[in-house]
Amino acid sequence: MNRFRNMRIGLSILLALLFVLQPAILSLAEPGGDAPDEQSSSAENKLNAVETTSSGSYYSDILAEWKKAGARDDHGGSLTIPGSQVAGQSANANAVVGPFTGKDAVLIWSAKSDEWIEYEVEIEEGGLYAIEMSYHPFIDRKNRKPIAFNLTVDGTSPYLESKSVQLYRQWRDRYPIRTDDRGDEIRPLADDVSGWMNWELRDMSGSYLDPLTWYLKPGKHIVRLAGSDPVAIESITFKAPDNLQDYKTVLRGLPKEASPVQADPIEIEAERVEWKNDSSISLAYDNDIANRPYVRGKITFNTIGGNWSSGNQEINWSFEVPESGYYKIAMRAQQSFVSNHASFRTILINGKVPFNELKAYRFDYAHGWKGVPLADEAGSPYTFYLNEGVNTITMRVTQAPFKTIGIELDNEIQVLRELHNDLMEITGGVSDTNRTWSIRKDLPGFVEKLSGVYNRIEEIRGRLVDVNGRSDAITQALVTIRNDIGSLLKDEDGIPYYASRFVLLQGQLADQINQLSSQPLLLDRIFIVPAEQSFPRMEATTWEKIEGGFVNFTNSFMPKQRISDINDEVLNVWVLRGRDYVNLLQQLADEMFTPETGIKVKVNLLRDEKLLLLMNAAGIAPDVVLGLPENLPFDYAIRNAIYDVSQFPDFEEYYKRFAPGSWTPFYYDGGYYGVPETQSFEMMYYRKDILDRLDLKVPDTWDELYKMLPVLQQNGMNFTTVGHGTFLQMHGAEYFTQDGTKTGFNAEQGFQAFKAWTDLQNKYGIDQKMDSFYQHFREGSYPIGIADINSYIQFHVAAPELNGLWGIAPVPGVKQADGTVVRWLGGNMQASTIFKQTKKPEESWEFVKWWTSAEVQERYGMDLETLYGITFRWNTSNIDAFVRLPWKDEDLKQIMEQWRWFREIPNVPGNYYIERELLNAWTRTVVNGENYRVSLETFVKNVNQEILRKEQEFNFIDENGNVLRSLDLPVITEPWEGVGKYAQ
Repeated sequence: MNRFRNMRIGLSILLALLFVLQPAILSLAEPGGDAPDEQSSSAENKLNAVETTSSGSYYSDILAEWKKAGARDDHGGSLTIPGSQVAGQSANANAVVGPFTGKDAVLIWSAKSDEWIEYEVEIEEGGLYAIEMSYHPFIDRKNRKPIAFNLTVDGTSPYLESKSVQLYRQWRDRYPIRTDDRGDEIRPLADDVSGWMNWELRDMSGSYLDPLTWYLKPGKHIVRLAGSDPVAIESITFKAPDNLQDYKTVLRGLPKEASPVQADPIEIEAERVEWKNDSSISLAYDNDIANRPYVRGKITFNTIGGNWSSGNQEINWSFEVPESGYYKIAMRAQQSFVSNHASFRTILINGKVPFNELKAYRFDYAHGWKGVPLADEAGSPYTFYLNEGVNTITMRVTQAPFKTIGIELDNEIQVLRELHNDLMEITGGVSDTNRTWSIRKDLPGFVEKLSGVYNRIEEIRGRLVDVNGRSDAITQALVTIRNDIGSLLKDEDGIPYYASRFVLLQGQLADQINQLSSQPLLLDRIFIVPAEQSFPRMEATTWEKIEGGFVNFTNSFMPKQRISDINDEVLNVWVLRGRDYVNLLQQLADEMFTPETGIKVKVNLLRDEKLLLLMNAAGIAPDVVLGLPENLPFDYAIRNAIYDVSQFPDFEEYYKRFAPGSWTPFYYDGGYYGVPETQSFEMMYYRKDILDRLDLKVPDTWDELYKMLPVLQQNGMNFTTVGHGTFLQMHGAEYFTQDGTKTGFNAEQGFQAFKAWTDLQNKYGIDQKMDSFYQHFREGSYPIGIADINSYIQFHVAAPELNGLWGIAPVPGVKQADGTVVRWLGGNMQASTIFKQTKKPEESWEFVKWWTSAEVQERYGMDLETLYGITFRWNTSNIDAFVRLPWKDEDLKQIMEQWRWFREIPNVPGNYYIERELLNAWTRTVVNGENYRVSLETFVKNVNQEILRKEQEFNFIDENGNVLRSLDLPVITEPWEGVGKYAQ
């Protein structure tokens, strides 16, 4: 045995020596160094290494590695593949070849869910390739967002940005603009005017000056497009990226004998666009007297730039040039939205950026409207050679100048997060001031890492000043953050007492990154002027400014229609939402409701719900109020101020439009005093990539979730905190007894549900507080959690790098004895109501039925999203309208399953006490360690006393505690069958 052991040891030593000496042996064999083919092989290996290790990195980092490894972007390779030449597709792909809007034999990809198609690419010359697509979006009311897909090459996404690239649509505002009865213009809708377009693939946040590139070595490659948005594809072109030159070089290559142009200046009204690639880039009204058009005392949309501040948002204008020659360009612009913060635009002439300086042209901060010529640093205007005929100018938002700074700040957030995790490990999450620390011994390297963050933030601040051209609020915030870190470093051994400050620092840095991405700019006019001529005057004179100020001041005293001006000849509708919501509703009522019914409607803005209470007390009340929070109809009902809609003869049929559980907040004394309008509900969000890495499955029940929590926590992760509304109903707790006189938590099910809720912290280690689920989810520290449906929009808009990496599922439920899983869950709602003082109850009911119908709710939701983007997604309570909004099919299926279990908590007098007392009970048990049963008994006692007091006030209970009349709350024990047709 010893002999064999000695032989193994000897062989191991020999192999080790050979491994160590291998380079020397090879160099002796080839004294002249590496052969050319070996050098090429070495470079290729480096490039392959970049490919296989890069999927979680930013494009800028991978591009730098590719170039360092020898990848070229000045090659001559080019290849165009017909869209019809599909090499493979998923089993569920709805892709066929055929004619589409004027072109034959194109790929018509009618994607409905997660699908993919593949193309085989034969590359002759290796290098960095940009990808340009010729495509046509489907023009459909349901498919109005950009086409998004995940692009992989040979099965991998080489960098984060390739996981979510977009193809855009083209929109044009609808003219002529309609006016309301005051003569003010109503913001127009935008029509989808998309045709066949070409687009070089870019990152969706507009963070780079040039299109994205992919390293392709010689040989065959498989390029896969995965997504769920329908599109027609004519061709895909792989080519070297354009190599732009500077202005002076480009100018030398233009015609030198052009005669001076003898023509008048061309003036473009900026709001009259040829197209824009985002429908939410809206027209705006500005009352500067020098803006055109200007109508005294009237809202006139005379500028453009609302929401034109992020991503790759483009606006395109066309203009007619009378003769070929040299021209210069200027704009009447306002860039005073973020103090001292510059905005950048990529400027294209006839579809191309003419020279390097216009890749990211800086619009400096300036107060008020300014004339801004496109000029060099010395102020000399650039000249452009334009051919006679139609020309175009395009401006695209770019974040590129700030991108590197944003990445660096994000890296510092990662370091602070690691430092915070280190502190959590040694402190156990407890700040014990009685314990002394020696941070350099307890956490070697910790202070050095924190000092590095301190120094790098100052370096970043200096670069930001250079890019921005001056200091601004962001640079000042970085000074504050640096000072906060400095204060921690002054007392190194006291740092463990302030671990929570590391979370705050991460949030503060993240806020600065978000502010960096905002690039607002407002335009009134664009001027194209012959090079030898002077620009027209672009700013108001001093006298005009004085006159404009006087006119605006005078107009502020002009009589305006007030909400209290009730017109008995029309149906008066008040809306507790923003002005744009009101204008859109008025437009729909004028277009659809009045012609159909003959009932004229006046929609007014209700700025504050308190005004409704005061005006109702004064005898001034509308016929219909929309957008009321779910608790208010009950409060008005018990005061006999709202109409019981269940009195209408067709109510029983109307009731079926909505989930039974969405009616419960509006129930009072046998009637219904509000109609479901919008609703929110919570879903479970999960990171597919992290759960796959940890070999975890999405939990269907709480028991399954409890089993996965230790794995998460062992990896430094956790689950979200959970509110009582998400948890207690499905665990058997009833908030009130059926007669409405007491809380239902005094039953054993209530005690057990409360124990299970507090056990989330006491037994399973879920955090007691959560600062930002968005931030935790994005960074992966909470790879699974529960949040409302608004988080769905937030992740889509603000976390594009996670596209394809996350999903949603119903909230975990409680498994019953029969095997079914119960998921009862409520959510915040808004209601439509009819006020008791109305003289037009029948007309009001007709309006409410029309307003909450599937057709109108779908139209309203689609128009909102067209005008203002996905952030205005309309969460209608009408399920037939909800499913027609542009949700992803797989996500909609999950939402429908949760909707099946929607059941909101009913209202009783004194119900406002529930929220406060439940939080107090939770604090007593979780924070103070009080027995759960004792704590909940205190809750029951306090809540019952308040309910008794309020029900005596409203004559439900007499002074001796006898029940005079029961609230007889509705009981809902079965999930809504109306979801069935959509949940399958």
